[in-house]
Amino acid sequence: MKNVVLIGFMGTGKTSTGRMLAAKLGCAFIDMDQKIEEEAGISIPEMFAQKGEAYFREKERQLVTYLAGRRNAVISTGGGTVKDPENMRQFRKTGVVICLTASVDAVLERTSHRGSRPVLDQADQGNRRQAVEQLMEERRDLYRQADHTVDTSELSPLQVVEVIQRYLKSRGVIHA
Repeated sequence: MKNVVLIGFMGTGKTSTGRMLAAKLGCAFIDMDQKIEEEAGISIPEMFAQKGEAYFREKERQLVTYLAGRRNAVISTGGGTVKDPENMRQFRKTGVVICLTASVDAVLERTSHRGSRPVLDQADQGNRRQAVEQLMEERRDLYRQADHTVDTSELSPLQVVEVIQRYLKSRGVIHA
């Protein structure tokens, strides 16, 4: 099976959906942010603070190259993975790219806890909405590179999984 690569803004459900989808498909689940943290031995917020975003993006690029060489995996990317065109080119070679989207309100609700979203945590609470809107707009065209898009705003992770499975079946990526 081709890899199923989940892209999208933070808080759209890539991890929760990815975990469930992998279980349903009987394949590996890989959360890129978690894998980067494990390999670096520090959290992503610490990585941003200590070594900067460029360091993190390089680690991300290396992991994309490795993962693009795999098969039979559901891969949850970080929200900014799409910023590097080479990342997307690599993933498209061996995978089906699914973009998860959500409304600004849904993203704000899902990312309301501080300390785990370095790109948003620097914005004060009043500017968080503005930061989300600006980042979503900046990445809109990048997310449009996906083979399929699912709006998760009003769906449970299980419902999102069902939508993705129907799409994968319709494209012959999975059978049954």
